[in-house]
Amino acid sequence: MSAAPQSLTDVLRPVKHVLLDFDGPVCSVFAGLPASEVAHRLREGLLATGEQALTGAEDESDPLALLRLISDARPDLAASADSALAALETEAVRIGRPNPGGESVLRACARSGRSVSVVSNNAGVAIETYLSEHGLTGYVAGVFGRAPGDPSSMKPNPRLLLEAMEAAGTRPEHCIFIGDAARDVEAGEAAGVATIGYANKPGKDSKLAAAGAVATVISLSVVADALKVTPTTS
Repeated sequence: MSAAPQSLTDVLRPVKHVLLDFDGPVCSVFAGLPASEVAHRLREGLLATGEQALTGAEDESDPLALLRLISDARPDLAASADSALAALETEAVRIGRPNPGGESVLRACARSGRSVSVVSNNAGVAIETYLSEHGLTGYVAGVFGRAPGDPSSMKPNPRLLLEAMEAAGTRPEHCIFIGDAARDVEAGEAAGVATIGYANKPGKDSKLAAAGAVATVISLSVVADALKVTPTTS
């Protein structure tokens, strides 16, 4: 269930800078090249270099979780695995599914005088490729993907959010984070930033609310509409 418009208006009124997750809110990264296939290709790439199969890796279909697993088990492979995954993510975003609501949020932020940083566990190069190919680069002040070779930087770690706010010269009380997973809400809370939960699948609204989202929506168009009618306060 979407949050009431007045609730969103109250949430957004003090916001000067929007922190926006990428996979889900902006596009469905693995809609064209499935996550399971990406994980498979990441595993096969490591095996092709003569590395042994890692315990638990064969059953992992989430490429980001697989990257964590590889890094934890073999820190010496973290950089090469991250680089390989970044290339696969870049391939994936070229055939990913855009979220019109996410683009609407970017445009609404520009119209209402708010800046935007994309903060994501995905590779920065993949995010930048997507934004460039879709003509959205000018709507984004900064891209903060996972630190190359360091999957510990990924949410729920607040590191990327903190880096985005520092780069923008802003404070948590002037920001809102929009994400579609409990880990996003957890990262926001750790960084002192309120989070709007994007419930893009059935059942997510309750999970996001339970995690502490200040509002939940089933469409980002609702957020875009609220941004249009809520000028940022001085």
